[in-house]
Amino acid sequence: MTPRRLTLAAMVGACLLSACAVQPATKPAPHASPAPAPEATLPPPATPAHPEIPPPPARPLAGDTVTGLDIYKAFRDGLAEPQCDNAQERWRRHFAHAPERLGNPDRDTLALFGYVVGALREADLPTEFALIPFVESGYAPGARSKAGPAGLWQFVPATARDHGVRIAGGYDGRLAPAESTRAAVSYLDHLYRRFDGNWRLALMAYNAGEFRVKKALQRSSNDGAGGATPQSLPGLAPLTYAYVEKLHALACLLEEAGEQPQWRAQLERPVLMLREQAVAGTRNLQAWANTQGHDLATLRRLNPALGGAWPSGHAPLALVPGPGQPGHIEADPLAALDRSAATNADAAATYTVRRGDSAWTIAKRHGVAIARLLELNGLRADSVLKPGMVLRLR
Repeated sequence: MTPRRLTLAAMVGACLLSACAVQPATKPAPHASPAPAPEATLPPPATPAHPEIPPPPARPLAGDTVTGLDIYKAFRDGLAEPQCDNAQERWRRHFAHAPERLGNPDRDTLALFGYVVGALREADLPTEFALIPFVESGYAPGARSKAGPAGLWQFVPATARDHGVRIAGGYDGRLAPAESTRAAVSYLDHLYRRFDGNWRLALMAYNAGEFRVKKALQRSSNDGAGGATPQSLPGLAPLTYAYVEKLHALACLLEEAGEQPQWRAQLERPVLMLREQAVAGTRNLQAWANTQGHDLATLRRLNPALGGAWPSGHAPLALVPGPGQPGHIEADPLAALDRSAATNADAAATYTVRRGDSAWTIAKRHGVAIARLLELNGLRADSVLKPGMVLRLR
């Protein structure tokens, strides 16, 4: 079934590109090089808009901020099959830490997940597809595999180019999360509709290739794709069947995590919201960042493809923080400087304890002697730090 369109908040977000522990595959995924489809029966998917075309307007938001809980609700509301059953224990163990990493405030996995969820909701696609980057790259836009795939969706060059992603002149659009997500959503939309709204078959085709899944359908006793199941299709690679099982296990883990008050509490925080913007008019990222009011380090962190040069005449599509978000610089530099100075002074003087912190790690991170940190805060060496505690650093 087609999920309802999100009217609450079409999520945007981005990831600090600290790699999620789910590592990218070391072999190219089968979807990276699908067998060509005969033109008579399987016309190729429509090529999405070229990345140089200006991006669409920012996705609508219900307010000025989006929380992690908003993102999770949007994900749950967009699932084609929200029920959780028969998830294989093997994959549950493999992805067991995914909910924790999604809720970790020191990572931007949640924000990037929100960006992808928003793109899928806008396209009226099942949000099960938002779990693909967990499997492919651990939600790391800069992930590269020795076997060739790269980026959030782990496209190989041929597949990326087939779907409008620019790779030329030292520029690799697979490492641009905005461009690669556009391509992935366009391709998934084609597959979802080709297979009569069966998200599982669309997912298998994304992994193994549209032609292979169509041939498997023809060999099976299914009259159509709508009611077919992965188990009913013979002759596909074990990796393709496992691909569906992995996503189902991930969906179950997130479903169960949502029942835990402690995990939901971790999501009740503002999340970095991103919008798409074409980097036009210059090939100098620093100059463009200055004119557009963006922090250069943030741009590079969120868009690995922009770390070098890009072809002349090409306007890469970047994910950038919206106004009022970290990484977006105020138009009035004096006001921004005053506010930044005050914020930095406060930040330098205190630290709010997070889950997993210890006095030793905090002291090391902020260049404070452990003895001095304990003295400033009236702590003993065996004191237990609780999340939310505010410690003096100076």
